[in-house]
Amino acid sequence: MKIGLLGYGKMGKVIERIAKDRGHEIVARINKDDSKKDLAKSDVVIEFTAPESAIDNLKYCINNDLPIICGTTGWNNSIEEIYGLVSHKNGALVHASNFSLGVNLFFELNKRLAVLMKPFDEYKLAVQEIHHTEKVDAPSGTAITIAEGIIEHTNFEDWHLGKENKNESIGIEALREHDVKGTHLVSYDSDVDQIEIKHTAHSRDGFALGAVIAAEWLVGKKGNFTMKDVLGL
Repeated sequence: MKIGLLGYGKMGKVIERIAKDRGHEIVARINKDDSKKDLAKSDVVIEFTAPESAIDNLKYCINNDLPIICGTTGWNNSIEEIYGLVSHKNGALVHASNFSLGVNLFFELNKRLAVLMKPFDEYKLAVQEIHHTEKVDAPSGTAITIAEGIIEHTNFEDWHLGKENKNESIGIEALREHDVKGTHLVSYDSDVDQIEIKHTAHSRDGFALGAVIAAEWLVGKKGNFTMKDVLGL
């Protein structure tokens, strides 16, 4: 498979290594100011850039009939527009807030725990995420997906950035520390005990492997997909 990389920073280089290990060829490595014309050689494009670049990158690929894997977060306000363009152009997109297999299993575990905890008002919910200091968006897209999973199965109606819950809104505490790949914690505290689930990423390899697996899965398909589709969860 021929893969084009939109974004060739730390993540792009890890994706390149893993893709080559799985027998694929990298035919384009595109950074912010580079021409995208070489992407035409690609069977699929993998995009990990920044929120301010993602929309233009997505539109370019969709309009040029290039299947795209997008791991950039922080552009949720435009997601319906992009999904609509994919449908209109009969394109192919896998978008996920996190491509790690472990995180996607964590999402499902989080939903199940929310269902179990709903009847027990004595437990106070807390959601926390920790990332490296270079991460631009806060809270992380992964933390937002976690909160949305809880909202889906409880009386919470929204989320906000902050440590404390407010009425029907889940507070997401976002911390930035040196060289943290990504840690997400969901806890339920009462006066007598605590229940918590936690996912800690040890390296970028998990995210990169998931993105390459998604690229392999997407070729030949049309539509809007998530990692839940890719993994059959």
